[in-house]
Amino acid sequence: MSNASHPLNAGRPLAAPHPVDTQHPLEARDLTLGYGGTPISEHLDVAVPDGSFTVIIGPNACGKSTLLRALSRLLDPQAGSVILDGRDIQEYSSKKVARRLGLLPQSSTSPAGITVRDLVARGRFPHQSLLRQWSQADDDAVTSALEATGVSELAHRKVDELSGGQRQRVWISLVLAQQTPLLLLDAPTTFLDITHQLEVLGLCRALNEDGYTLVAVLHDLNMAFRYATHLIVMKEGAVVAQGSPRDIVTAELIEEVYGISCLCLPDPVTGGPMIVTTEVAAVAKGSSTVSTNTEVMR
Repeated sequence: MSNASHPLNAGRPLAAPHPVDTQHPLEARDLTLGYGGTPISEHLDVAVPDGSFTVIIGPNACGKSTLLRALSRLLDPQAGSVILDGRDIQEYSSKKVARRLGLLPQSSTSPAGITVRDLVARGRFPHQSLLRQWSQADDDAVTSALEATGVSELAHRKVDELSGGQRQRVWISLVLAQQTPLLLLDAPTTFLDITHQLEVLGLCRALNEDGYTLVAVLHDLNMAFRYATHLIVMKEGAVVAQGSPRDIVTAELIEEVYGISCLCLPDPVTGGPMIVTTEVAAVAKGSSTVSTNTEVMR
């Protein structure tokens, strides 16, 4: 599917607002993270390149979402710091953070009966104050966000009536309505079928090409390798590799991180890395189903 014919490009995404003037607009420095006093990750150092589509990958429960929560200031570090535009993120007010950084959580719940446009309008909250109420600029931002994600025709539909893929695009619209140059997305393709996965990741790529810096957690390795410009690879709470997929992805890295034997082949579409397993997956006790050889890793 060409970029020009993709349904999400009917309304071209907005150029990212307020370009960032630093090589790494978002960083973690010597970060220790955990819950209830128990550390999950220690001494993390992560740098998100400006203008990148950075994807965090790793096995389940390795700390991917925990890192994303810390980068968005939803989780306070036990030690170390998160740096946003050259300053400790704790030095900013909540509204100032929300004007620089938009977050799409893994599980988003909308109020019952709310329409698409009303939900997306909530993305303008960081720009409201006692002295600045709703304005034409806010209305224009909502309209532009709906157009950018290809959901303008759904503006007056109720969110709970939409398909999973449509709802995910609406939530991305809400984040876009914040007009932040940094977008953080926690597992935006989870529970979506392949068509809707491609739609969401195609939108992410288009936004990245228009100047947004994106950080996303993805579970599908080959999707991550195809769409990311920068990877952060995690295992057991630690970052084991960072860099371009073409530079760091090897069969040895995947075996180290995921414990599976595989081949690393050129993607026939992009020329980047693609992972194919070379062993039959382990069969759960009592199951009569065995996956086929050379199954594409997800």
